[in-house]
Amino acid sequence: MKANLFQYIWKSTANRLKHFCRQRCGVSNHLGFNQIEAITALITAILEKIANLSRRQKQAIVLLLDVILCIQSILIAYSLRIGVWVYWDLAIQKVALAALLIMIPVFYLGGVYNAIFRYAGSGMMKTLVKAFLIYGTPMVVLFSVIGMAGVPRTIGVIQPIIFFIMVGFSRVTARYLMVDILGRHRFGGQVKTVLIYGAGSAGQQLASSMRSEPAMQLRGYVDDDRRLDGQKLDGDRVFSSSRLPDVIAKYGITDILLALPNISRKKRRAIVDQIQQFKVHVQTLPNMKEIMDGQVSFSDIRELEIEDLLGREPVAPNELLLGRTIVSKKVMVTGAGGSIGSELCRQITKSGARQLLLFELSEYSLYVIEKELRKYCSDHGIENIELVPILGSVTDASRLKEVFEFWQPDTVFHAAAYKHVPLVESNPVEGVRNNILGTYEIARAAHAADVKDFILISTDKAVRPTNIMGATKRGAEQIIQAFAKRSGTRFSMVRFGNVLGSSGSVVPLFRQQIEMGGPITLTHRDVTRYFMTIPEAAQLVIQAGGMAKGGEVFVLDMGKSVRIIDLAKTMIQLSGLVVRDEADPDGDIEIREIGLRPGEKLYEELIIGNDPQATMHDRIMMARESHMKQEDLDNLIGKIADCRHSSEAIALLKTLVPEFEHERDNLKAEKAS
Repeated sequence: MKANLFQYIWKSTANRLKHFCRQRCGVSNHLGFNQIEAITALITAILEKIANLSRRQKQAIVLLLDVILCIQSILIAYSLRIGVWVYWDLAIQKVALAALLIMIPVFYLGGVYNAIFRYAGSGMMKTLVKAFLIYGTPMVVLFSVIGMAGVPRTIGVIQPIIFFIMVGFSRVTARYLMVDILGRHRFGGQVKTVLIYGAGSAGQQLASSMRSEPAMQLRGYVDDDRRLDGQKLDGDRVFSSSRLPDVIAKYGITDILLALPNISRKKRRAIVDQIQQFKVHVQTLPNMKEIMDGQVSFSDIRELEIEDLLGREPVAPNELLLGRTIVSKKVMVTGAGGSIGSELCRQITKSGARQLLLFELSEYSLYVIEKELRKYCSDHGIENIELVPILGSVTDASRLKEVFEFWQPDTVFHAAAYKHVPLVESNPVEGVRNNILGTYEIARAAHAADVKDFILISTDKAVRPTNIMGATKRGAEQIIQAFAKRSGTRFSMVRFGNVLGSSGSVVPLFRQQIEMGGPITLTHRDVTRYFMTIPEAAQLVIQAGGMAKGGEVFVLDMGKSVRIIDLAKTMIQLSGLVVRDEADPDGDIEIREIGLRPGEKLYEELIIGNDPQATMHDRIMMARESHMKQEDLDNLIGKIADCRHSSEAIALLKTLVPEFEHERDNLKAEKAS
């Protein structure tokens, strides 16, 4: 009988709730609610109504809630003190009147209601603690120290404590309802099921931040420490990494977030190799040094960069070598707005230069790098460096003479060059003029101004070049070698391969193609390239310059070469996708070969000869290579300056670089045969 009565009451209540949801809250009439769904819909509808109220209306509701909680805390404190539940009497009236007269102005002036709609985090709790310290002091003085007839003295201590607990709990509950429940209800997209790899403090901070992300549903942590298997962190389970395949399959994991900001690249690579066999999207936290305030949040998550996967640890720079050409010197960087030039400027700014001359042809690039460096100096309190933006071209001899005579730099890093192989291949006259004539003019200006150190930024494409860009860079090297023979300036050059993240790099191109659904375009499946991060390359360039005595060709240790097709496959897999090929025709992203571009090699070399010499730095080698005589070089430069036609430019280039084997010549030879 009682069961039937209870069932009748439950159904009746549910029906009334359904009617209210449909009529008053705008809930659709055809959803087919059961009792639980009706209650959930009611709660959601009420939360929607509250969320749509004005700010003042919300503040009024929370103030009213606090008044109710204040009175409830007095009832609880008083009843606990006397040992009997009392719902109202004269003593309670006295305490309630005093408490409300203190609470309302203290909370209002203390900013409690300015923060009520933010997430209930540490900032909210700090505000509440301050407000309750101010609120509790007069309560203790009034009721515990002075005393009031009929009111137990301990009420002045017990009531503020109970009130604080109730208010704190109300804020956490409100945050859960408004952010977690309502936020997830409003989110109409696909919810991702997520694992966090790393159960340390970074992982826990990341999980806490994720709770307000409706698009993410955390399923737990993965950690290499087997002792943590089966444990729980803030209610989320920790799984041993050895169980990763089963966990991914069981929970339908779509994303894995690497919360391991301090591990080595080698270890990160090993973890990624373990994960990439599964169809999951992998993202990572940056190194803790890159996180501004040291507190991890979901906004810090980024895509895995290829440098995360190199498996090669950066070497701490030799401060003595960094400083010899930089500290307290006037330093000039040509191509200051380019990929390498801008990073050189950043490193020089940090290394204690007295003056930095930013020489750049592009007005916009110069504006961007100057603005960035000025902000960096302001943020880090660097006041002893003068930044000088200079617009100009390295082919303009009169402009260079004016700049060198007026500013008198001590060190020059020459990074200005046309470097995109296909573009230079299509514009040989401009490529030869900018890369060769420009190098000659700035080297001559540096020699005339008695600059102490001049460092040319070269490329691995200068070794036995098959394209015009590589040949122009080898020609630029010969110019610097020739000047080193006759000048008091220490002329040297640094040669290295591809840098990650530079303009035109395959990595951002592949990422863009993946985001567009493919295909990834690959010139040839056997192409290999050396890769290095831009910051490491810039640091090594500066350190190589610090070892120069004149005429050296420094070659950076680029590590192992990387097959570009393997790079493409890794990027596809780490995006949670599958390569589409003959073995898997239903895959997501196709890798399509389009053929080698004009002048492109299957692989690059770094040294012309076979006898590299070690230096005092583990990752910098040295080579001495032949060059054209100064008199012949000067005559050839004059002809290059007057050159107007592509065929003439290529012919002059072959004279300057005899080992240059242009693809067009090879094609002609094939046709002739």
